[in-house]
Amino acid sequence: MPVSAANALRPNDLEAYWMPFTANRAFKQSPRILASAKNMHYFTPDGRAILDGTAGLWCANAGHSRAPIVAAIQAQAAELDFAPPFQFGHPKAFALASRVAALAPADLDHVFFTNSGSEAVDTALKIALAYHNIRGQGARQRLIGRERGYHGVGFGGTAVGGMVANRKVFGNLLAGVDHLPSTYNRAEQAFTKGEPEWGAHLADELEKIVGLHDSSTIAAVIVEPMAGSTGVLPPPKGYLERLRAICDKHGILLIFDEVICGFGRLGHAFAAERYGVVPDMITFAKGVTSGAVPMGGVIVRKPIYDAFMKGPDHAVELFHGYTYSGHPLACAAGLATLDLYVEEDLFARAAKLEPVWADAVHSLKGLPNVLDIRNVGLTAAIDLAGKPDAPGKRGFEAMDHAFHAFDLLVRIAGDSLVLTPPLIVSEAQIGEIVEKTGKAIRAAA
Repeated sequence: MPVSAANALRPNDLEAYWMPFTANRAFKQSPRILASAKNMHYFTPDGRAILDGTAGLWCANAGHSRAPIVAAIQAQAAELDFAPPFQFGHPKAFALASRVAALAPADLDHVFFTNSGSEAVDTALKIALAYHNIRGQGARQRLIGRERGYHGVGFGGTAVGGMVANRKVFGNLLAGVDHLPSTYNRAEQAFTKGEPEWGAHLADELEKIVGLHDSSTIAAVIVEPMAGSTGVLPPPKGYLERLRAICDKHGILLIFDEVICGFGRLGHAFAAERYGVVPDMITFAKGVTSGAVPMGGVIVRKPIYDAFMKGPDHAVELFHGYTYSGHPLACAAGLATLDLYVEEDLFARAAKLEPVWADAVHSLKGLPNVLDIRNVGLTAAIDLAGKPDAPGKRGFEAMDHAFHAFDLLVRIAGDSLVLTPPLIVSEAQIGEIVEKTGKAIRAAA
């Protein structure tokens, strides 16, 4: 890269940008700047190739800057840059909705588009509340999340989420929210490959919540099939099936937050397919466009959609939506991304690589400070022992060493290192990711 071009990619003032979920002061002392990307790698302004062990942020499932996706976005920008989503439509929004619905199981066949996973979650929660209301069960206003769950950063998603740091400084958020216990128990599950045997009984805690509040007050339960942002917590065997049965028993809607799990991350289009459980709604985002353009959405079962389709034909059925719902560029990116998933059979490829990935990441057992390793699909987390005087610092140092010393991008959740590579990762690159992760762990010892 010419020197002048490299300089143009180096910001000369880092202060104006308040970075999300980032230690801003530490970053600005030692920046980690990504200037371009292609396939499995990012590139720094000075041309260093950084192996992407995180698919960006769980989203670049098809890899970076893939030519068909880039071409689709460019062509769409020249043809139709924006179309109002209220009272008007454009062809690609309907085409993408049909494609997404076709991937979902059973009668999950209506799609409401949003722009992010956070918006998708808040949309699903609002649909749940409105659904019960229009059916004459307006007392069903309580929402149930789960400890250590992550459901984005909207008021609704933060309220039902269960990650302490994301909640503690924001006050009450939404009233009438309760939480199931986390499904993770290190003493029972440490170093499990895939779904743990122990923990299905934790779904029965929903019966206790029903006993406390009565089912007539509960609108929905929302869970990630695999809790990702908290550090990859696979569901115990039988847990999701039990949760579905209890929700059915009490007339409670079950929402799967598949913003991370969806589009091949667990070897299937959706985790619902992997686990054979049909929720009432699925939220999605990230992988639908391989991260190229922001997009999210909610897939809704037919009886829920049909319940809204009453009254005069000219009347709005759901007073909810976003200016950029079904944005033309996002839809073009989504269609091109889904084509890539089919043409390269990436979901099946992820399933085939899962045992190779599992063996590789579990080879890190025994390294300094490694307390646990978890994996499912093409995801993994390595828990490190925290420093007594500085929780999260060891994880931060490992992430920083990985980038600056070993040319690897990893994600951290406190003192956990999280690995979620693009689905195009090769077996050789799996070995490289794990080898460099091991070096970063040792460097942070």
